[in-house]
Amino acid sequence: MSYPDINSATQPAAMTAVELVTAYAAGVLSPVEATEAVLEAIAARDGEVNAFCLVDPDRALVQAKDSEARWHSGYARGLLDGVPISIKDIFLTEGWPTRRGSTSVDPSGPWAVDSPVAARLREDGMVFVGKTTTPEIAWKAVTDSTLTGITRNPADPSTTAGGSSGGSAAAVAAGMGPVSVGTDGGGSIRIPASFCGIVGFKPTHGRIPLYPASPFGPLAHAGPMTRTVEDAALLMDILSLPDPRDPTALPPTQTTFRGQLTRDVRGLTVAYSPTLGYAEVDPEVAAIVDAAMRRLAEAELRVVEADPDFGDPLEAFEVLWAAGAATMLAKFPDGAREQVDPGLGAVWGRGESVGAVDYLNARDVAAQLGIKMGAFHATYDVLITPTMPITAFEAGHDVPPGSGLDGWPQWTPFTYPFNLTQQPAISIPAGTTRAGLPVGLQIIGPRHSDDLILAVARYAEQVLAA
Repeated sequence: MSYPDINSATQPAAMTAVELVTAYAAGVLSPVEATEAVLEAIAARDGEVNAFCLVDPDRALVQAKDSEARWHSGYARGLLDGVPISIKDIFLTEGWPTRRGSTSVDPSGPWAVDSPVAARLREDGMVFVGKTTTPEIAWKAVTDSTLTGITRNPADPSTTAGGSSGGSAAAVAAGMGPVSVGTDGGGSIRIPASFCGIVGFKPTHGRIPLYPASPFGPLAHAGPMTRTVEDAALLMDILSLPDPRDPTALPPTQTTFRGQLTRDVRGLTVAYSPTLGYAEVDPEVAAIVDAAMRRLAEAELRVVEADPDFGDPLEAFEVLWAAGAATMLAKFPDGAREQVDPGLGAVWGRGESVGAVDYLNARDVAAQLGIKMGAFHATYDVLITPTMPITAFEAGHDVPPGSGLDGWPQWTPFTYPFNLTQQPAISIPAGTTRAGLPVGLQIIGPRHSDDLILAVARYAEQVLAA
């Protein structure tokens, strides 16, 4: 079963965040009506998709009624006051358990603290409808766990939604709310965005404050997951506000992300790398991305086929990933090793064997890769690649069945390099296969060029939709 094209519908649950606040301001729709529509969509659709691990209708409707009163009085608290949103079950959210997809996390709390992400969304007046699924401690690129089961792709529920922010991607793609927020340590926003056919943005490391600090350190990012680039930009204006609990956070921007969306990007030099020099890409995926790039070239972007010329940094990434996982899991209660996902248990064991020299050598690989990409962007304004070399595969597997691969990073070669470099990267829909499965286009820019990446993505979104 697949759901109708949500962008062609007119019901509140199918509207974008921008459309909702426009309707609120015009007095033709209320936050209560929009929230009720989203809750109805969750009740109707989530049984098959399994995007939510927690839904709180009572609390959502209280927030929606408060927002409705503000709009009726002529005052909106923030940019997206009254817009329903879901939150990945990695972010601390006051009043709700944050179990991180693990049976080893005690649900009793107390849960009295908001993460910076939840705090900024709450301050803006957004309506929290629930928390979305994640694999245990967000460790892999599909979304299933002993705690919550398998999260499926709305485009084809027999396939995976991707991960680790698969619940957020599936919720947005299935019309169960216009926006969500996820995390990305190796592609965890961009992978499910590509598989589910939505927009997923990983900003420059530190642009969105995090607390508690992620054990994955400089690999870890938070970011918006939406149906449109404009909604992503608006969420960035909220999520990037400062929080003193993250000492690595970047200072506030001098402009707004939404305000920069309409800048003229025609004439920019775009490097197009179909394989990054080492990836094997499904022929149908390659053809769809090639066709998208031809259209962008015809739309006055200067597209040049060019590779950044670096080798696959998989080994360094896996060292840093395993060390981060082991650091978090060491804080789990006694007996957790026997309860965690077996694949995660293997990563835990590897992480415990990583020595200081190995870790620092991996960090040096990341630094050298960042230097190389900095030089590359002195010539090319942005780099575009496929987001994924494949489309969504059968749900319930960590790797594509029959592939012979050992672990998830092996089938997502386009995403994790740009966690190592901490660059901003966004996935937007590029098209669909003959089987109806989405394909994503990844746009990458220099560190701190988040506004540029969003502007290029908005332009590309419009070109490809024409």
